[in-house]
Amino acid sequence: MSIALFANVLTIILCVAVLVQSMRMMRSLRTVKEGALTDVVKALDNATVQARSVLSDMKATLGTDCARHARLVEQARDLRDELSDMIGIADSACERIVSAVSLANALRVAGEEAAEQSEAESAIAAETPVEALPATREAA
Repeated sequence: MSIALFANVLTIILCVAVLVQSMRMMRSLRTVKEGALTDVVKALDNATVQARSVLSDMKATLGTDCARHARLVEQARDLRDELSDMIGIADSACERIVSAVSLANALRVAGEEAAEQSEAESAIAAETPVEALPATREAA
């Protein structure tokens, strides 16, 4: 066998192998083409269109809602400041009321002590006999 004949036979064997592989690949491609791949591509295309639609709606919504929420936040901050002022006023009024109550309690206690003291003096005066008391101030 010469080298040329050997090379020709080897080429024929390789060509037959390539033809067999080509036939197998053609069958596989035909199966894929007729199969679910086209359905998957169509579904992905539909999903992409819907996602674009949703994104554009979200952009529009966020554009309007963000501005509205910013206004609401500013109003809430203004209300917080007003409430802080009102709380300060209420605290000072409460302190004045507490001091007035404590002063009133102190006056009441002092009045009760004075009344008790005058009652005690009256009781002592009532117990002493009239003869023991001096008739005038000069006698005392």
